Order: sequence, then structure tokens, then C-alpha cells
Amino acid sequence: MFVFDLPVSAAHTLVSALADAIEPAAGGLATALAIVLFTASVRLLLVPLAVKAAQGERARARLMPRLQALQKKHARDPERFRRESAGLYAAEGATPLAGCLPMFAQTPFFMVMYQLFVSATVAGHQNLLLAHTFLAAPLGQNWVGLVGAGGALSAAGLVFAGLFVALALVAWWTSRRAARTAPEGPMGTLARVLPFGTVVFAAFVPLAAGLYLLTTTAWTAAERAVLHRRIVAPAS
Repeated sequence: MFVFDLPVSAAHTLVSALADAIEPAAGGLATALAIVLFTASVRLLLVPLAVKAAQGERARARLMPRLQALQKKHARDPERFRRESAGLYAAEGATPLAGCLPMFAQTPFFMVMYQLFVSATVAGHQNLLLAHTFLAAPLGQNWVGLVGAGGALSAAGLVFAGLFVALALVAWWTSRRAARTAPEGPMGTLARVLPFGTVVFAAFVPLAAGLYLLTTTAWTAAERAVLHRRIVAPAS
């Protein structure tokens, strides 16, 4: 049994129930809106982990100048540097992995949501979420397949175009913020370009997954802006 079968099935039940609950008000947009609301709800529940990750980032930023000084001082004695840096972390009540574990703890939730919105079947049955539409576009359709069928300029194609524009705007905002702290050279360039990969990725996955991707990346951008200002920035 695939490890995510049970949680994906449970998530399918929750999203379906949410879509049924809001259908009287949302009509044909109910399933798409349920995907957005479910994703936002999960991200809201994960905020405490995001705060822990941001606090860990602050701890690493606070210690970085001292660690760099130790590295320079003990450049010819790696073992001494290791002992000194371990002592520094212990004295400050931090660890080299501060913030990383809360970040990794969120990963299973993201994997479950992604699996739900890309899978044609859930627990051996058709994923009925993908059988609905958002405006004129089927939630189970991807842009590459649509273009292959000659529908790039169709009403469904315009829905995908709107999705790509929205993803590009979120990517631009994320890239702009990353540029403020990105190092010079290839790594800095990668940090600025990488957010735009979501636009390319969205072309190959079902529209349902594209809506999930838009919601979660927009949430991440807003969350990082708030947490950086309230938690990370004071360390600078």
C-alpha cells in the first residue's frame, strides 16, 4: 500500500465535502474554490511550523558572523573549528539544523495535497475532483495536452493563461525579495530565477494542481514577507 494512500483519500473526502457545502453559493466554481480553501486551511494549520522555521533562520543569521570568524581563525584546523562551532551553538541554545526540522515537517502535507490534485485515481477509485471544471477548463486537464489538441486559444486556454499570469506575478514578487539577500554569482542567479519554474511546472500538471500551486506559492510569499519582518529582520 502506498504510504500516502490513506491521507490522500482522507483529503479527497474533505475537499469533496467542502465543495458540496459551498456549492449552493458557488455553483460550478465550488470544486475549484474548495481546492483553494482547503490548501489555505492546511497552510494556516502549518503556520506554527513556519514560525519555528523562521526563528531558526534568525538564530542562524545571528550566529553567522561569529561562525565565519571561527572558520577564518581555524581554517587550518577543521577539527578545532568543529569543536568551537559546536560549543557556540550549545552556548546559544541553538543547533546547525535550527529551523530545518520544522520546514521538513511540513513536507508530507505538501506531498499529500500535490498527490491529491494530480492523481487520476484515489484509493482505487476515480478522482472525482478532477471531473469538475473551473470556468471553461476541466480540472483534470493540463495545458500541454490542451495545446496538443489545438485548444491553446479556446476558453479553456484563456483560463490557463490567467493561471500562468497569476503564477508569474507571485514568482516575480518572490524573486524580487530573494534578490535582496541572494549572493552574487550563479547561486544568486538561481535564487532569482527558480521561482519562475512554477509557471513551467504548471503547464504539465492538471489545472487542479495549478490552482493548488498558485494558492500555496502565494501563501508562502505572504508568509515569508510577514515572518521576515517580524522574526528574522530584528536579528539584522
